[in-house]
Amino acid sequence: MRRPVLALTTVLLAAALAGCSHVSGDAAGGRASAGASAGGSQAAGDAAGPLAEGPGPQSHYTVASQPAADSCHYGDQDGQPLPDARCTPGAVSPAVTQADLGDTICRKGGYTGGIRPPASVTDAEKRRNAASYDFTGSLHDAEYDHLISLELGGDPNDPRNLWVEPPSPGHKPGAGPNNPKDAIEAELHTAVCGGKVTLAQAQQAIASDWVTAESRLGLK
Repeated sequence: MRRPVLALTTVLLAAALAGCSHVSGDAAGGRASAGASAGGSQAAGDAAGPLAEGPGPQSHYTVASQPAADSCHYGDQDGQPLPDARCTPGAVSPAVTQADLGDTICRKGGYTGGIRPPASVTDAEKRRNAASYDFTGSLHDAEYDHLISLELGGDPNDPRNLWVEPPSPGHKPGAGPNNPKDAIEAELHTAVCGGKVTLAQAQQAIASDWVTAESRLGLK
């Protein structure tokens, strides 16, 4: 009778292991094309785990490689565009930490102007990233956006932190970029510099879902 018992035990063990197998990347990728569901699944734009650290400000920027054409897909939250978390999860700058806020993003006179890559670099990246996201609209009306903004310590030129952000609903064609995300970035910056939230909390919130970042942090 030992052999049947052993065989049955083997079958049960195999079934248990199968039930614990990880979801494949393709299956998990559904989050990149849908908003948050009632079941609590991760929405497009949700940053999973610790944020990546980029190279930080550079004295000389070069055009960064972008994801393959048509490999990234926009998500949606309350009608607003979200980036694909697999292509644009966000990346932070090692030059900005909680301990040095007064010398970086919160210093008087500003911080971001001296660390931005030149247009000769970002224009080329923007065109290539538009192909990554299969964005076919007017690039004049789309913003090449830092998911974690520079004023929140986002990395200046890490491709994981940049995406072609489409115009929001109600945008007037030809008016150029004018997205509500910019106002949310400013509010989070004020909250960080005012000590209401930590730098890490603000970075994680806006990388996860910029539309709901303020409410997640109790600022709205």
